[in-house]
This record gives sequence, C-alpha cells and structure tokens, in this order.
Amino acid sequence: MAKTEKKSPDEMSFLDHLEELRWHLIRSTLAVVIIACLAFIFKGFIFDTILFGPKNMDFPTYRFFCNIATFFGVTSEFCGDSLPFTIQSRLMAGQFSAHIWTSIWAGVILGFPYILYELWKFISPGLYENERKHSRGFILTAFFLFFLGVLFGYFVVAPLSINFLGTYQVSKEVLNEIDLSSYVGTVRASVIACGIMF
Repeated sequence: MAKTEKKSPDEMSFLDHLEELRWHLIRSTLAVVIIACLAFIFKGFIFDTILFGPKNMDFPTYRFFCNIATFFGVTSEFCGDSLPFTIQSRLMAGQFSAHIWTSIWAGVILGFPYILYELWKFISPGLYENERKHSRGFILTAFFLFFLGVLFGYFVVAPLSINFLGTYQVSKEVLNEIDLSSYVGTVRASVIACGIMF
C-alpha cells in the first residue's frame, strides 16, 4: 500500500483546501477550549485578581496617578480607599453565565498567538517565496502588538473607564450598583478593543 503524500497547494482542489482549513480551525478551537477550561478552573484568580483588580484602589494604575498627584500636592480621586459602587448579579444564572463567558474570552485572548499561527500555516503555502520571506515576522509582530494592546487596555483604559463610570453621578439620588455583566463587559471590551487596535 502506497503512502499518501501531502499535496502541494498548486495540486489541491477546492475541497482539499476546505479540508485543510477545517483542521486548522479544529486545532485553533481545541486550543481555545483547553485554555478556557483552565480559566474556568482558576475562577478565583481570573475574577478576584484580574477582573476585579481595576476596582481596587491599590491597582498599579491608581497608585501611579495617586503618586503623581501627591508629588504635585494635588488631591485626587485616585488616592481614595475604594470606588463608590458595588457589583451585583441580578439574574439567577448571572454569575455562572459570566464565569463561562469570561473563561471562553480568556481562551480566545490567551490562545490568540496559536490562532494566528494556525492561520499563518493555512495561508503561507499559497504565498510566493518572496512574499513568505517578507512576512516571516508577521506572527511574532502581531503577537507582540496584540498583547501590548491587551496590557494597555487592562492597565490604562479599563481602570480609567471603571473609575470614571463607577464614580460618575447625575444626582446624589442615584446609587451606582453595577451589574456583573456590565462590569465584565467593560473590562473585556477595553482589553480586546485595545488588543485589536494595536
């Protein structure tokens, strides 16, 4: 029985390309699922340390701005003890749903380098050698810029957004009782949007 050799991109039919794409998508999905399962298991770290980190006034961004304000002798909201809002869940399955979706998004964010790698493995055989040579640093550069954007979103945009939106009041009559999904959505949107923009 003869071994079936892998066909070159020039010899592959449309269905062969779809089959190849399917395996790249399966491997990418498996990576996301594995990371999401790990994130699901470590919910205390994901929620208490990472997601609720920007809510605590000892977060590095707040300490940085507090130190600057103190240096210039100015009072600042960044030097307070706590942010004047509470986070609550108003739905029966709200916390469980937030736990699942947060785990999935953690899988996507942390699995992004591997997803890019699989995308590159699918696209690169169809490129000419000079195109492949000029774009060799694509994965490394995209990975670096994405995570730089994620860090910027997490350490700059998210805490400033949370501080501003959590302390903003149109009247003393209105209390800020933030829904868990709204809070998580704000952090997630800040992080992912900055990651994609970078």
